[in-house]
Amino acid sequence: MMKAIVTDIEGTTSSIDFVHKSLFPYAKAHMRAFLRRHAGEPAVAAQIAETAKLEGRALDSEAAADVLERWIDEDRKLTPLKALQGMIWAQGYAAGELKGHVYPDTPVWLRRWHGEGKRLYIYSSGSVEAQKLIFGHSDAGDLTPLFSGYFDTRIGGKREADSYRAILKELALPGEQVLFLSDVGEELDAARIAGMHTCQLLRDDKARPAPQHPQARDFAEVKLV
Repeated sequence: MMKAIVTDIEGTTSSIDFVHKSLFPYAKAHMRAFLRRHAGEPAVAAQIAETAKLEGRALDSEAAADVLERWIDEDRKLTPLKALQGMIWAQGYAAGELKGHVYPDTPVWLRRWHGEGKRLYIYSSGSVEAQKLIFGHSDAGDLTPLFSGYFDTRIGGKREADSYRAILKELALPGEQVLFLSDVGEELDAARIAGMHTCQLLRDDKARPAPQHPQARDFAEVKLV
């Protein structure tokens, strides 16, 4: 029996379109003005410096905006981009301009699993701060009390088995007691190599079936045994 469930966000709890058609465009539209206003603040300056390090050259706020806007277009999974996107989205959620999307069955089953004593975690390429915003301002209300923790790319890449080994260490559970949910076969492969149970969500035609893993069309079809 599973004691913990670790779930992805895009294509799993929430629509891929929400991220790519709402969140990413919002961040890109506000990135340059955000950096102009906040570049002198330590948290923002640190991410600009990390962006410069990854680019291999010095960057002021305008040049950093050019790079970060390009990274958004390229859907790069880089920590400074994710961190700055999270800061911008925080302002959007606070202003009521953004609302986190979740599939209708997501809150139903998260609450059921939580009520059954399952520990629930998120592992997404989006920053932990951005994850909390999606679920804290979701269109089903504040879902953050259901989660025991969050993981992002700071623990490692989502297609690397060592990332899931590190998560298991944080959870202090053996892999056979942890289920990982995702729509991406390569992520599920890495989780299985690390010893976790897996299930692929096939919510729409964007997901590429990975028949080597159990599959479900929604959370109601996910098997916990």
